[in-house]
Amino acid sequence: MATENSFVPSKYQHLLDSGSFSCSAPSNIALVKYWGKKENNLKTNNELGDQIPANPSISFTLNHCKTITKLSFAKKDNDNDFSFDLLFEGQPKEDFKPKIQKFFERIEIYMPFLKNYHFTIDTNNTFPHSSGIASSASGMAALAFNLMLLEQKLCPEITEDFFYKKASFLARLGSGSACRSIKGNVVIWGEHTEIEGSSDLFGVALPTIVHANFHRYQDTILLVDKNEKQVSSSVGHNLMHNHPFATKRFEQAHQNLSSIKTVLENGNLDQFIQIVESEALTLHAMMMTSMPYFILMKPNTLEIINAIWKFRSDTKIPVCFTLDAGANVHILYPENVSDAVLQFIKRELVGYCQNGQYICDVIGFGAESL
Repeated sequence: MATENSFVPSKYQHLLDSGSFSCSAPSNIALVKYWGKKENNLKTNNELGDQIPANPSISFTLNHCKTITKLSFAKKDNDNDFSFDLLFEGQPKEDFKPKIQKFFERIEIYMPFLKNYHFTIDTNNTFPHSSGIASSASGMAALAFNLMLLEQKLCPEITEDFFYKKASFLARLGSGSACRSIKGNVVIWGEHTEIEGSSDLFGVALPTIVHANFHRYQDTILLVDKNEKQVSSSVGHNLMHNHPFATKRFEQAHQNLSSIKTVLENGNLDQFIQIVESEALTLHAMMMTSMPYFILMKPNTLEIINAIWKFRSDTKIPVCFTLDAGANVHILYPENVSDAVLQFIKRELVGYCQNGQYICDVIGFGAESL
């Protein structure tokens, strides 16, 4: 069984003088939501927490909504401190740097070469940043994946299985849900009695065969509000401590993960819809009943939800919604009903989107070297 110490390397054979790696890492959309961190870790670690989930989660990995990152590195004379420049969409982005600094501090024990290099991190997204499409997940996954590409050069004996586990482990230390963006079309993060190999430390691909109903499942993201979220995910997770409904919520997540595992194996779309929509509304209910409390949905979010319910009732087409911690709506549906659903979106839902914008995505398979 993997522990944190499993990812502390022995001495590197050699250090490269300079070079670069590029990769892409996708966002992901949770079906059973991770909301809340184990409190004992927050008491003993810095403000990022140790990103240990209070409940397990499961997600679809996306394909088009991704972060593309180039990591350049050059050996420097001293190893006193971390040294890096950060470019976002070609421009210096100073307000991102503190999070990268904290990330490097957290992972230094697992990547002791970090202070030997000056890094240039050049990154861009194919979707709006901080708008509820898990940009921190794809961004941290891409950076962790690139760092593993570098470590693989320093330790050629690294196996493929170890590479992906450690990349997910590192990504988690930057943004919890980032560990679900490394590998797999359906990824579980968090220990669960029915999922062999599941771990609080990294995400694992669902170890059973996913039913054909979910192959190339579609996710159309309606951009209701492209502004930065009202409350950060980190703040939201912390609000689960002393939450009056936290214990029941964590029990519910375990039960829903058991149920959706079965659904993903047997292809029951009606049960899939019931679990996924309930999870989305529960996530927002937790925020509305925390102290302080927040309403992250917008009026147009509710208009879209009601329109989806009516459309599904009228047509019997198995389309449903889910939400992250924001106002945007993810519409999930099988590929074989794409034409009808897209016509419905264009006809009835685009008017609720900011500037009429939406993104069509599909299940993907994780990070890849470019």
